Order: sequence, then C-alpha cells, then structure tokens
Amino acid sequence: MINTKSSNLNSGKAQELKPSKTIYLDNHATTPVDPAVLDEMIPYFTQTFGNAASRNHRFGWTAEEAVEKARLQIAQMIGANPKEIIFTSGATESNNLAIRGVAEMYRSKGNHIITTVIEHKAVIDTAKYLETQGFEITFLPVDKFGMVRPEDVKNAITDKTILISVMTANNEIGTINPIAEIGALAKERGIIFHTDAVQAIGRIPVNVDDLKVDLLSISAHKIYGPKGVGALYIRRKNPRVRLSPIIFGGGHERGMRSGTLNVPGIVGFGKAIELAAKLMPEESKRLQKMRDRLHEALMAQLDEVTLNGHPEKRLSNNLNLSFAYVEGEALMMAIPEIAVSSGSACTSASLEPSYVLKAMGIGEDLAHSSLRFGLGRFTTEEEINFAIEKTVAAVKKLREMSPLYEMAKEGIDLKSVQWTAH
Repeated sequence: MINTKSSNLNSGKAQELKPSKTIYLDNHATTPVDPAVLDEMIPYFTQTFGNAASRNHRFGWTAEEAVEKARLQIAQMIGANPKEIIFTSGATESNNLAIRGVAEMYRSKGNHIITTVIEHKAVIDTAKYLETQGFEITFLPVDKFGMVRPEDVKNAITDKTILISVMTANNEIGTINPIAEIGALAKERGIIFHTDAVQAIGRIPVNVDDLKVDLLSISAHKIYGPKGVGALYIRRKNPRVRLSPIIFGGGHERGMRSGTLNVPGIVGFGKAIELAAKLMPEESKRLQKMRDRLHEALMAQLDEVTLNGHPEKRLSNNLNLSFAYVEGEALMMAIPEIAVSSGSACTSASLEPSYVLKAMGIGEDLAHSSLRFGLGRFTTEEEINFAIEKTVAAVKKLREMSPLYEMAKEGIDLKSVQWTAH
C-alpha cells in the first residue's frame, strides 16, 4: 500500500493493512510519481502543450523554457553545465547512446572497451552487440561484495582502450563502486569514462567532476518521476566528448538525439531531481534506519539468512538477502501482500538465478533463494513491521516443508549425500 502524501507517512497500524492491498518494496524497479511532480507536469499536457522545437510562436517558446529549466535542475544535481545534458527516453537509451556513440566515434583510435559482469543489461547487451561489430570487450569480475576492483580496471587497460563503463551502484545488491578511483585511472590514461548512475542519483551525492566521469546515465522513474524519460551527461571540456548518434532525424539535442522532446516528462524529471536534491540527506537517513531494522529483525527471527552486497558501501534503501533452503520465487508467492523482487526487473522473466549474485561467487542454491527489498520515499514504519511479520512466517512455513532444511538442522552434510534416482 503506497502512501503518497508525506502527512500520511506514519499513519495506520500494521495489523490494519488489508491483504487485498500490496505493500510496495520494489523501489529499485521503479518508484511512484511524487504528487508534487505530477502537479508540475499536468499543465504541459493540456495548456502549455507546445513542441519545444517550435520556435516561431509562444507555445513553442514556453515549452522550450520548461525544458531548459529542467536541464538546469538536472545539471545542478550532478555539478554539470546545462549544455552537457541530453534528454533521452530513459537510461537504456542513455547507456546505448553513451557506449555505441563512443565506439563509433572513436573507432579509429581503438576498439577495446572495458565494463563489468554486473552491469545492467542495457550495458552488457550493448557491449555484446559491439563484439559482433569487431570490438574487443573486457568484462571485469567483482569481489565477493559485488564491487569492482580499481586494480582490475588498471590491469585491463591497453593502448586500444577507448571506453570504460562501470555502474555507480548496483541495482540488485546496492553495492557502491569506487567510481572516483576508476575515474582517476581513466583520466590518467586519457580514456573516456561512463557510469550508469541510475540507482545512485537521489540516494548518494553524485558530482561529475569529483568522480571524474565523462558520460553519466540517469532515469526519471527511479527518483519519483515519470517513466519514459532519461538523460545523458556528456562532458564538453577536459575532454570534450563527441558521440555518434544512434537516432537520426531533425537534429534535436545538439544533433545527438533526434526526436520531439517529451516536454511533460522532462518537466516532471526536473521537478523530481529538484525534490531529490532537497530531500536526499534526511530521506537517506530515514530509509537506512528502516532498512537496518528490517535486516536485524529478519536475522534475529530466522537462521540461515545471508546479506548479499557490501555491508557498508551500499545504498541506504537496499536490502538483498538469501534465505537458505527457500526458493525465492516460492517465497514471493507466499507473501503476495508485499511487492519485492528476486532479481532485477529487467531480467525477472528468466528463471535463471541472478547473474549478479553468481558473479559474486554465490552458489546457485543461495542465488535462487534471494529477495531484494527496495525501500522508498513513501515506505512507512508500519509497512516494515508488516513485511517482517509476513516474511518470517512465510520462510518458516516453507522450511517446514523442506526436507533439505530438516537434514541440515540434523547436521547432515548435504554435499555428501548420495541422491538415488527412481
């Protein structure tokens, strides 16, 4: 059950939550549009509906002014110049434009790209496509916490490397990467550095100069803005980054991304990022406190629970746990009142265990037993209480039906068991 007014954040009791309502704890997949964002957007659907590229009348001028205001709001959030912000349809397009744009523009300088095994599929699949076009891709491993090691980046660089792409924070486990260190390595070698900062924006401070990034992807719907709108930061000096466009048309967005701009979405994006900048310090503290209480309660009431991701260098709203001897999909079905995830939203159609958890060295059994809790702006203490109660009950019930759990509790080494097929 999502409360969308701050005055209601502490209303209601856990026992009053009706089973027909669903508590939303999947804020890494998407977030609800903040009412203040929606209010800002509405006039641009019906009253101020001009095309921002129509420069011969007031409707177009007004739309263009609104777009430029949002461009400034986004630039201020990341310490950039508004002219360095290009609007897209979302982070998937931003990632594609960044990676393919650099690959095609700088191919004469080299054909080697470095990324990691835990990136969003929008990065991984783009890199795999480029492999079919003659590019060499290095997919770096991660440590047991899902963190990229700067020394691995350094060792992977060759004289043909033209791009490094490492996400700021992982969408499944919340681990925050050492982006500033990696950025310094890229800067030292004159290599363009891109980061997918979708999960980080609005949750931790992000400044393009401090991190030494040249390209940065953002999406509105992860920060209580509308779906279908994103942005790409493209550095204009030291170095000036040039991209080959992947969409051609009327030369919009300085020729880098043609297409009529989604003015209402962009207005909402600007308002969402303005709110995020204002609320982030207090919001992060509040979410971390609730997340830690959820974690501690589940650990106290259940055994065989493992935290996935870095214990400290992680997003304040992320909690990814493995419940041994419980299948993650079965656990989600056992708690229909709570919207959580067993992996990233973009790969949830697959029954394969999380590729992120597997990359961390987590076995398939534990990877299959993971759940991701994603807290958000409108999550309440009462909802956390309810989530604890329902999750504990569901795990205990499923384990009662598990012969493996019973055998493990009896001290039997399951790896030594000879299973006989009949």
